[in-house]
Amino acid sequence: MLTANENYYKLDKNYLFKRIAGRVEEFKKAHPERDVISLGLGDVSLPLAPHIAAAFSRAAAEMSEKSGFHGYAPYYGYDFLKEAVKRLYLSRGVTLGEDEIFISDGAKCDLANLTGVFGKCRVVIPSPAYPVYSDANVISGNAVTYIPLDDESDFLPLPDYLDGKSALIYLCSPNNPTGAAYPKEVISRWVDYALRSHSLIVFDNAYEAFITEDDKPHSIFETDGAISCAIEVSSLSKRAGFTGIRCGWTVVPKTLKVGFDVNALWGRRQSTKFNGVCYAVQKAAEAALSERGIRESRSQIDYYLKNAAVLSSACKKSGLKFFGGVNSPYLWVKCPSSLTDEETFDLLLNRAGIVCTPGSGFGAGGGGYIRLTAFSSRENTLTAAERISAVFK
Repeated sequence: MLTANENYYKLDKNYLFKRIAGRVEEFKKAHPERDVISLGLGDVSLPLAPHIAAAFSRAAAEMSEKSGFHGYAPYYGYDFLKEAVKRLYLSRGVTLGEDEIFISDGAKCDLANLTGVFGKCRVVIPSPAYPVYSDANVISGNAVTYIPLDDESDFLPLPDYLDGKSALIYLCSPNNPTGAAYPKEVISRWVDYALRSHSLIVFDNAYEAFITEDDKPHSIFETDGAISCAIEVSSLSKRAGFTGIRCGWTVVPKTLKVGFDVNALWGRRQSTKFNGVCYAVQKAAEAALSERGIRESRSQIDYYLKNAAVLSSACKKSGLKFFGGVNSPYLWVKCPSSLTDEETFDLLLNRAGIVCTPGSGFGAGGGGYIRLTAFSSRENTLTAAERISAVFK
């Protein structure tokens, strides 16, 4: 008789954002007359930039002609897109080989699937954190050590109290959900620790395009030594609005010194379990990483950062303590002292028609906070800001 992977039963029954969607749907059914504004899910609201959309359309049209038809994509991505990724990193002073770049259908899948090339291992995750880090390792049966974060440290994790044993370490900058962008010295301390302990850092930089301050690196590989101890997972979802068409990449250096050839095993994993990203999507991704594509996407990122500034102003006027919103599309808001994050979620939904994300959904370290996103329209963001000010005046 077949048996289940018992580790799945250790997870919450439903994924965080699925639970939120269900609660919002119930509210809408009970109150069809109410206008609900979502500042909870991290989905974008602006359409693809013109240069990207045109490239997407041209590539789709190519597929209608025998001469331009493309079947299965290369397992690791088309050369034209890997070249575009190489140029992006080169602009940051980082030189990569094409065989170190793996094109994927987005960061979430790679972050989860990376556990498959490691045996049972110790895992270190700052808390609060994107739920996929923890869930993927619980499913794999790995022992997870959580680094609790708080506002006194500005939600910046440090390796100071770890015991020096080898581990798989997850870091995210700018961080989801706290919005904290790590300074160079913080990343350097983690790299030094990983090198000393023969650990490997999985660095999630899906939001790097939102960095506005010069002392915040856009890639972990800008840090000396990182090429020997880190993997970087990137995404076009928030950078260029690819949430619906899915494309990203993972950099696995061939120079990693963690006891085995991670690059080779990740390549084997991808060729076995992944059939590549659609040709038209990769052409759109190439356009997104072109000079014009970056310029057009920059205007969209600035739009979302302006939304974040609007929400920040509302929080300040309401006397709410918050983090993020400068190098990040997220605001991490401390709940009023008399309310839990779940109670704050209910208060904003019922009294203001605003959807947020309860912080406890990002792990125990998120209790007492809510996350607001800046990805809604400007009109909805302005309305939401007025409602927040009214609720917490």
